[in-house]
Parts: sequence; structure tokens; C-alpha cells
Amino acid sequence: MVGQALAGSGSGTFAARDAVADEGGRDLMDEQAFQALYRQTARPLWAYLSRSLDHQADADDLLQETFLRLLRSKPATSDAGELRAMLYRIACNLIIDRARRAKRERTHLERAGAAEPRTAPDAALRLDMERTFRQLRPQARAMMWLAHVEGASHREIAEALGVSERSVRVLLFRARKRLAALLRASGAGRGER
Repeated sequence: MVGQALAGSGSGTFAARDAVADEGGRDLMDEQAFQALYRQTARPLWAYLSRSLDHQADADDLLQETFLRLLRSKPATSDAGELRAMLYRIACNLIIDRARRAKRERTHLERAGAAEPRTAPDAALRLDMERTFRQLRPQARAMMWLAHVEGASHREIAEALGVSERSVRVLLFRARKRLAALLRASGAGRGER
């Protein structure tokens, strides 16, 4: 399921020629180190992606793309925390890119007059937390996910999203406030349980 093509089962999917090396030529991440990183981070990263995207297949695709981009970037560290932050930053950027591409496509369809008329959302779907969560901007979704699901510190969130540590508190407050407003608008904030 989740990115099996990347991790493999010791079958050599991560070739030695692709190993990440430091300036001295020493390998920072060999196949074994990559597999350990993958086992540690793939499931929570996939969970974040699947809740941020409309389709599970998209989450699978972006998970593979995230790890591929990490390997291609040849990170200058072997620290698991820093690599995890890099993975979330890459994933967040991929989500943003996908949202921008979808917006361009919708705009193009609307200009061409081929857009389908919008229908009122079903009341049950309005209460769906995943849909409400997707209404947040990608950076806000990433912050909320990292803070409340992954339990990341402000420093870790700052590293993962490429923002200053000082701004995390403010941005996280705004994201919580926006989510609360979305939940109230959907009827979920009126004490209904």
C-alpha cells in the first residue's frame, strides 16, 4: 500500500549510487538508513497527506514523490528529526502545488464554460471533519496536523514549514481560529455531538 515501491523489502530499490553522501564522500543515508527513516515516518506522513487531499491514491502518489524528492535533494544531514522536518516541508509544498494546479484547471474550465453547476453540500458532509480540515490553507493544515496529531514542537513546525519559530505561535493561533469558524459555520460548533 503506502509507498511499497520506495521502501522495498531489502530488494535493492535504493541503489548504492543514489546514496546521500557528505562533502567528504561519506554516505549519510544508505539503503538501511533510508528504510529506517521510511518505517518511522511514512505512516504519519501518509495520514497527513490523506487527510489533506481528496483521494487516497493522491496521498500514495505524493508520499512517493515526497521521499523521492528528499533523496534527490541529497540532504546534508542524517539527523532523523531534521529529515522528518524536510519530509513534511516537501509534502506541504507538493500539496500547495497540487492545489494551485487544480485551481488553474478549474479557472480554465470556468472560462471555457465547461464547469459543472455547484450544488449545495449535503448536511452530513458539512459535518465531516476531513472536508472542513481541507478548507484550511495548506500551511494552516500542515501546522494543525504537526502540532495536534504529530505533537511537534514550535521549533519542529518552524523547521518543517520553513517559517520562523516566532511566527509559528501566531500562525497556529490563526489556523485554530479559522478551523473553529469553519466548524461553527458547518453547525459542529453549536454543542452538537
